[in-house]
Amino acid sequence: MTEQQPPFELQPAHKYFSANCFNKTWDLIDKPNRTPDEELAMLHTSMASLWHWSQREDVKPQNLSVGHWQVSRVYALLGQAENALRYGALSLRLAEGLEPFYTGFAYEALARAEMVGGNKEKMNEYLEKARAWAEQVDDEEDKQVLMGDLGTIK
Repeated sequence: MTEQQPPFELQPAHKYFSANCFNKTWDLIDKPNRTPDEELAMLHTSMASLWHWSQREDVKPQNLSVGHWQVSRVYALLGQAENALRYGALSLRLAEGLEPFYTGFAYEALARAEMVGGNKEKMNEYLEKARAWAEQVDDEEDKQVLMGDLGTIK
């Protein structure tokens, strides 16, 4: 079976859907009382965003690290610690060699996943690492965003 060319350009479509799905996911993450259908949509849009990012010619490791981080956050919100850990670990692997902001958020994802899984010891270990990376973030606004997210992990 041969693949036919779609009636649109793929790269602009990937660019559109990677960002659009990412933003739709955030809208759902920020919604306080999601319905089961909205929770499913949140998972689907996070995965769609990540996949479209992976297809972009201009993708960089930081884009994929953030995409995996967002999927981890969604799984944490859904109470699926194992999946949240899986995507948090992928975020961390992709953050290697990037600015401290990305590594800090990857550790934030792992800490949040361990919180959901009830593993306080590992959660605290990852929180400590995330805070250490946050201290290395030069941009004060980025540092405050990261520290704010870390403050929600108890």
